[in-house]
Amino acid sequence: MRNFQHTGNLSDLTEGMEMLQQAVALTPHGHPNLPARLNTFGITLQWRFERIGEPSDLADAISAYQKAVDLTPENHPDLPSRLSNLGNSLTCRFERTGELSDIDDGISVHRKAVDLTPESHPDLPGLFTNLGGSLVYRFKRTGEPSDISDAICVHRKAVDFTSESHPDLPALLNNLGGSLRCRYDHTGALSDIVDTISIHQKAVDLTPENHPHLPSRLSNLGNSLTCRFERTGELSDIVGAISMHQKAVDLTPERHPDLPGLLNNLGGSLTCRFEHTGELSDIADAISVWQGAVGLTPESHPDLPSQLSNLGCSLTYWFERTGELSGIAYAISVLQKAVDLTHESHPELPSRLSNLANSLASRSERTGELSDITDSISMHQKAIDLTPESHPDLSIRITNLGNSLALRSELTSELLDIADAIAAHQKAVALTPENHPDLCVELSNLGSSLYILFNVSSDSRHLEESVSQYRAAATCASGPPQAKLSAAIKWARRLSQHLPQSPDIIASFDSALALVALIAGLEQTVRGRHNQLEGTSGLALEAAAAACVLDRPDKALEWLEQGRCLVWRQLSHLRTPLDNLRIQNEDLAQDIANVSKQLDTAGLRRVQAHDHMQWSQKITVEREARTRLDLAKKWDDLLGKARALPGFESFLMPLPCSTLTQHLPDSGPIVILNVDERRCDALALLAGLEGPLHIPLPAFTIKKASEYRDVFGSQLRARNLRFREGKVLEDGDGPVHRVLGHMWEEVVKPVLDALGFAVNRASEKTPPRIWWCPIGPLSFLPLHAAGVYRGAKRESVFDYVVSSYTPTVTAITDRVKNHRSVDDRTSGLFLTCQPNVTGAPSIPGTTSEVRSIYERAEGSGVRALKLEGGELTVSECIKHMQEFSSVHLACHASQDAAEPLQSRFLFHDGSLELGTILQSNLKNADLAFLSACQTSTGEEKLADEAVHLAAGMLAAGYRSVVGTMWSIGDKPAQEVATAFYDYLFTHQDGSSDGAFDGSLSAIALHYATQELRRSLDNSDPEKSLLTWIPFVHFGL
Repeated sequence: MRNFQHTGNLSDLTEGMEMLQQAVALTPHGHPNLPARLNTFGITLQWRFERIGEPSDLADAISAYQKAVDLTPENHPDLPSRLSNLGNSLTCRFERTGELSDIDDGISVHRKAVDLTPESHPDLPGLFTNLGGSLVYRFKRTGEPSDISDAICVHRKAVDFTSESHPDLPALLNNLGGSLRCRYDHTGALSDIVDTISIHQKAVDLTPENHPHLPSRLSNLGNSLTCRFERTGELSDIVGAISMHQKAVDLTPERHPDLPGLLNNLGGSLTCRFEHTGELSDIADAISVWQGAVGLTPESHPDLPSQLSNLGCSLTYWFERTGELSGIAYAISVLQKAVDLTHESHPELPSRLSNLANSLASRSERTGELSDITDSISMHQKAIDLTPESHPDLSIRITNLGNSLALRSELTSELLDIADAIAAHQKAVALTPENHPDLCVELSNLGSSLYILFNVSSDSRHLEESVSQYRAAATCASGPPQAKLSAAIKWARRLSQHLPQSPDIIASFDSALALVALIAGLEQTVRGRHNQLEGTSGLALEAAAAACVLDRPDKALEWLEQGRCLVWRQLSHLRTPLDNLRIQNEDLAQDIANVSKQLDTAGLRRVQAHDHMQWSQKITVEREARTRLDLAKKWDDLLGKARALPGFESFLMPLPCSTLTQHLPDSGPIVILNVDERRCDALALLAGLEGPLHIPLPAFTIKKASEYRDVFGSQLRARNLRFREGKVLEDGDGPVHRVLGHMWEEVVKPVLDALGFAVNRASEKTPPRIWWCPIGPLSFLPLHAAGVYRGAKRESVFDYVVSSYTPTVTAITDRVKNHRSVDDRTSGLFLTCQPNVTGAPSIPGTTSEVRSIYERAEGSGVRALKLEGGELTVSECIKHMQEFSSVHLACHASQDAAEPLQSRFLFHDGSLELGTILQSNLKNADLAFLSACQTSTGEEKLADEAVHLAAGMLAAGYRSVVGTMWSIGDKPAQEVATAFYDYLFTHQDGSSDGAFDGSLSAIALHYATQELRRSLDNSDPEKSLLTWIPFVHFGL
C-alpha cells in the first residue's frame, strides 16, 4: 500500500487489496482485529474506485465500512474514525448517483463521529472537516441555507482547533475556503469570495513546494480567483487564476489521477477569460486541455460527464465564433454523452441538460433546423424543473429557455413563443441581484425578445421597452465588457434605425465607443487588441452617420477620432511629449515616460500560447500577460494623478471637437469621408473655422464604395499587380476610368466645390494642399486620382489640389502642434536597395534607383548614405534610421493582415518588421519613402484601424511617408523616385550644410506623379492609370 501511495501504481494497489481480502476472509467472526481489517479493506476499495470509477468498488467499500462500524463497540477509540470513513464513502456515492438518502446517512454518521470525540482529541479537526464536506454536498443539492452555515462553522472549528505549525492546517484551510466559495456561489456575497481567496492563498503559502497536495490547492485558489473575476471583471484575477492552474498542471505527473481534474479547472478559467475578452486563442487552449482531461479519464469515472460537458461547451463557443458546422455537431455529440452518463437524480444533470440545449439552439440559429430548437426548449424546461427555487443558476437557466423560445418564434412566427420568451426573461431578471454579473446578459436578452415582438406588432411601446432594457444592460455596474458592448450597440442601432432624432442616440454611441476602448486595452498585445476590434469594425462610422442625421458634425468628428485607429492612438499616447507635464511635476512625468516605454515594448511582443507549447512556455506567456496587466493598471493610476493637476484634466482623454480643431494646418483642409449603410458625408476641417463643415454626399453609397473597391481589386488581380516588377498585362477595357469618374462626380468634386477650390491654371503656381481621411471601404480607393480622363471635359483632383492622406485627424494636428526642427546632426537621407531577396522576384531597377538618387543628393550637398543588398543587415538599418532623418527603402514589402506588426520590408539579410521599427527611438524621423509594393494597403477586416506600413511609419514618428496602394512597376518606381528627389533637392533652403528637408514631400510627389503620367504611352489608358495612381503621400 505504501508503494501505491508513493507511486500511484494501480498494480501495487490491486496486489495489496488481494492480500487484505484474503486476510479478512481468514479472520474469524468476533476476532478483535476483524473491524480494523474490514476498515482498511474499505479504504483500498475506495482508493480504487477513485482511480477507475467502478461503482461496485464503492458499494463494496460501503459494505466493508458498515461491517467494521457494526463490529466496533460504542466506547472503542477507533469508532469515530470508522464512522467517518463510512460517512465519506456514502458522500462519495451521493456524488455519483445523487441519491439523497446517501448524503443524509453520511451526515448522520459524521455527526455521530464528532459527538463521540473529545475536544482535545487530535483527530477532531479531521472529523469536523469530513462533516463539513458532506454538509456542503447536501447544500449543493438542496440549497438549504442551514447546511452551508453549519459546514462553514465546522470547517472554522477544524481550523481553530489546529495550531499554526500543524502540517494539516493547509488542508483544513483549503476546505474552509471551499465552503465559503460554495456560499458565495449561492448568495453572491462578495465578502465570502474575498475571504475564500485569502484563505486559499494562505493554504498555498503554507504548503511546501514539493508537497503532493500543492497542485490541488493552487487549483482551488485559481477557481476562487476565477469566481471573483466573474463578479468584478478585474482582469488581474483571471490572469492570476490561469497562472495558478497552469502551475498546478505543470507540477503534476502525466499519469497522476488528479491531472484530469486540474486540466478541467484550467479549461474553465481559459473559457471564462474568453467570455470576457473574446480572445480566440483562449477557447482553443480550453478545448485542448479539456480534450486532454477527457482522454485521461476512464469511461466509468464519475468525473467524465463533467469533463465532457465542459468540452462540449467550449466547442460550442468555438462554433459561435468560427461558424464551423462540424464543430457544433461534435459539441452536441459530446454534450449528449455527458447527459447520457449522468444519473437522473444527479445534482449536475440540470446544468448538463442546459449546456446541451444551448448547443442545439446555436445549431438551429445557424441552420434553421426546427427540431433542434424544439429539443432545446424541451431540455431547458427539464433543466429548470430539476433546479431548486433557491439555486443560484436558476435565473440563467430561465433566460436560456427564453432565448430558445425567442429563436423558435423567429423561425415559426409563433406569437405564443415570443410571449413565453419575454415572460421567462422577465422572471430571470427578477431573480437576479442588482450587481450580479449575469444581469447584463439577462437584460439584453429581454431587450432582444421585446424587439422581436415589436417587429411583429409594430407597437412602439414594445420598441421603447426593448431600448430601455438594452440601455440598462449597457450601463450595468458589473458584467463582461463584451456583453455590455453588445447591448450598447443594440441600444444605439435600434434608436438610430427607428428613432433617428432621439437625443439618446448620443448617450448610446458614447457608451458603445467607450466600451470598445475598454475591450481593446493596453493589457493586451497589439495583436490581441486588433483581434478584439475586428468585431466592432464600422461602429464609429455608424455613430458618425447618426450624428450627421442629428446635425451634430462636431459629435461625428469626435466619434470618428475616438472609435478608429485605436491601436495607433494608444501607441501615440505612449510616445506623447511630456514637456508641459514636466514643468508641473517632473517625477510624475518621468514615471509616465518609464511605464509608457515598458508598455510599448510589452504590447509589441507577439508570442502567443498555442497547442504545441510546453506548459512552462505557456506559464511564461501568462506571466507576460500579468506583467502587461500590472503595467496597464499602473498607467491608469498615473493618468489619474496627471488629470488631477490643474490644466491636465483631459490629459490623453478622447478629444472634444474644440480641441481637435485647434492645430489644423494653414495650408489646406482635412476632409474626413464617412460612408455608412444609410448615408455618406464629408466633414471638412479648416484652420480658423470653429467646427467641421458638414458636406452631405447624397449621390454616394456604401454599396457603390464596395463595388468600386471590387473593380479595382479585380483589375489589379487581372494585371498581376502583386509584386514590384515590370510585367503588366495589356487590356483596353475601361472600368478603372469609369470608377474614377464616378468617384469624381459623387464624392470628390462636391467636396472641392463646397470648399470653394478652383482649377489651378497657373502651371508655375503650387496648388493648395488637402488631406483626405477616407473611412471604411473608401480607404481602399484612390481619391487623389478621382477624375474624368477621357472626353472633352477632362478634369481631376490634380487640377485643383495637392493630395495627402491621413489615418486620423490627430495624426496631422499632433504634428502641427508638436512641430520640431530636425537635429542638424541627423538631418540627411539614408538609402538602401534590396534587389535580390530569396523567394521574391528580382527587382534590379532598385539598384539604379538608389544610385541615381544618391548621386543627386551628393551633387546637391545633402548628407546621404547608400547601402545595397547584402551590405546592410536589419540591425544596421535600424541604426542608420536613427542616424538619418529620412529613409528611402527600395525593396519588396509584405503586409501581414493577421499580425500587422509583422508586416515587413524584405532584405537580403532578413526582414525589417514594423514592430521593430516602432520599438526604435526615431527622435528625428522626418520622411520615409517606401519604394515598395502595397505599403498603404489596409486590411478589410480592420478598415477602421489603418493597418498598413505607411500608417505604421507615421506611428513610428515619421512626419511624412510616401507609400503605394498596390504593386508598382520597376521602371515607373525609378522615375517617380528620381523626379521626387529632384524636386526636393532643388527646393532645399540651403541654410544648413548637408541638411535634408522633407517638408515639401507632398508637393514633390504631386510633381513626380504628374511627370510620370505625362511620360506614359496612353495606348492602353487603363494600364497608364494603374501605373501612376498607386503612389500616395501620408502625413504633413
